This record gives sequence, C-alpha cells and structure tokens, in this order.
Amino acid sequence: MKNKFDQNLQVRKKITALRIAFTLLTMLLTYHLVIIAELIPFDKVWAGQLQSSEEMLVFEAFSIFMVVGILAVFFAKYRQLLKGIYNRGTNIFIWVIAAFFALNSLGNLFAESKVELVFGTSLTLTLVADAQPF
Repeated sequence: MKNKFDQNLQVRKKITALRIAFTLLTMLLTYHLVIIAELIPFDKVWAGQLQSSEEMLVFEAFSIFMVVGILAVFFAKYRQLLKGIYNRGTNIFIWVIAAFFALNSLGNLFAESKVELVFGTSLTLTLVADAQPF
C-alpha cells in the first residue's frame, strides 16, 4: 500500500498534468476561434479538405463543441482530485479522449499545411501523453 506522501505526490502530478491540459486546450479553442474569424484561411486547415466558408463553420463548430466537452471532463476530474474523490466514469471518459487525440494525431500527419502538420500533431500527441496519468 502506498504511503500518504506517495499518494499526495501522485495527486499533485495529476493536478499539474490537468493544468497543462487546460492551457493547451484553451490555446486550441483560441485557434479554432481564429479560424472562424477567418484570420487563418480555411483552405490552410483541416488538411486542405474544406471547400467553403459554410463547411468550415460546421467543422469548427464541431471542434469547439468537442474542446469545450473535453475541458468539462477535465475540469470534473480536477475537482474530484481536489476533493479526493475517485470516479471510474470520469476516468473512462479521459481514456476515450486520449484515444480520440491519438487518432487526431494520425489525421494531422496527412495535413497539407506544415503548420497544421507540425503544431497539430505535436499538440495532440502532448495531450495524449498528458491524459495518461489521470
């Protein structure tokens, strides 16, 4: 059985990982808002597959919905850690999110934009690794 110090250290590590995830996801949310504002041309994102502004709005709305949902799950886990609560359902959601980001990383490898390829893949792989200790 782990002693109290080891348990507290594990909780602090998880809280730090969640804070990193909050920062990265907030940056990702900002990125999607910048795309909606058309400060980044829509033909430079989504692996260059988008054909119109309307199509971009649908894809970006879905992305924002997903990011907000992921933030909500991570925030729930954060609160649980602070209160010393263990919830298997939240942990399952986090594993699903990690799998989603892993698949997203594979998709980013086919991006036509070098920025999307490098930063998108790096970001999603970082989030996959960050989600593991939860």
